[in-house]
Amino acid sequence: MNYIKNIEHQKVLSLISEVDAQDGQIVSKTLAQNNALSITLFAFSAGEEIGTHGSDGDALVTVMEGEGRFVVGDDTYILKAGESLVMPAGIPHSVHADQKFKMQLTVVFPDNS
Repeated sequence: MNYIKNIEHQKVLSLISEVDAQDGQIVSKTLAQNNALSITLFAFSAGEEIGTHGSDGDALVTVMEGEGRFVVGDDTYILKAGESLVMPAGIPHSVHADQKFKMQLTVVFPDNS
């Protein structure tokens, strides 16, 4: 059984190359999804955004290429390639692509067992 999907196993790869967005798009690729964890790659074209929303889990974003703007509660963060930010559970947040960029999103959900 494979828990990580949509990418080859036992192969060296570049996650940056796994998603690309054309103008006017946000492209996502889910690598893992279950009750405890979600890992998704995103590619944003310039001007796109994911509007304000909440999450039951802590969300760790890592910008892989370019630069993204993240609004968490009343605070705004500009992240560049190689930088990460934790957006805490329960705090509304949004993601904005003032320029094209790529990111990895890892969400860790509460243990409800």
